[in-house]
Amino acid sequence: MPRPVQVAVVENPGCHFCDDAQAVLAGLVSEGHTIEVTSLDARAADGQALMREHRAAMTPLVLVDGSFFSQGRLPRRKLLRLLGA
Repeated sequence: MPRPVQVAVVENPGCHFCDDAQAVLAGLVSEGHTIEVTSLDARAADGQALMREHRAAMTPLVLVDGSFFSQGRLPRRKLLRLLGA
């Protein structure tokens, strides 16, 4: 079995792009993609540190295997290409 792709989502409560990103990721998992999702609060120290490090202007900040992937609306097709689907 392939190792799961680590996806970190730095999000704020009430952020509709954050809710959309979580729905996209949950859908990909239900389609059989091996993704392990970690959610981080953008208001917490670790979330703030990642937002600063990646100079993200908006949430969600999405990291794939520790590298910047996107901020704002999660581009599903781009993520599928990265996953090799």
